[in-house]
Amino acid sequence: MTIKIKDFNHLSSAQLYAILALRSEVFVVEQNCPYQDIDNLDQEAQHVCFYKKGELVAYARILPAGTTFDSTSIGRFLVKKTHRQKHLGHDLIQTCLTFIKENYSSSLIKISAQQYLIDFYAQHGFQTVGEGYLEDDIPHIEMHYEREE
Repeated sequence: MTIKIKDFNHLSSAQLYAILALRSEVFVVEQNCPYQDIDNLDQEAQHVCFYKKGELVAYARILPAGTTFDSTSIGRFLVKKTHRQKHLGHDLIQTCLTFIKENYSSSLIKISAQQYLIDFYAQHGFQTVGEGYLEDDIPHIEMHYEREE
């Protein structure tokens, strides 16, 4: 597995294309959820990419405080369908948490999690906050991770 973390300006056009294609494959096609994926936040993000034999198989983006939340956040978290049940999601979230700890000063990390993934994120120290809500017709809930200093 090759892991690359790059800001928007250091992504090649082929890397960006692979990211957008995989996000569309998972969020739009697989989850049958037409939504505006291109949201003008990618330019502010760190893009966490897991490649296997050159193919993008897992992805997340890390956004600094002040973009989607008042603290650092993780979003667009996904694992390609053909690579699920191989613990890549666990490796991906740990990679994100480590990167944030090493590169951002905020002690709080927020996510907007699909509700069926509450237990997954809880395994990594996230706690639900407030009531669930619909985001693009999919049940979500805000979750927080208090980072140890």
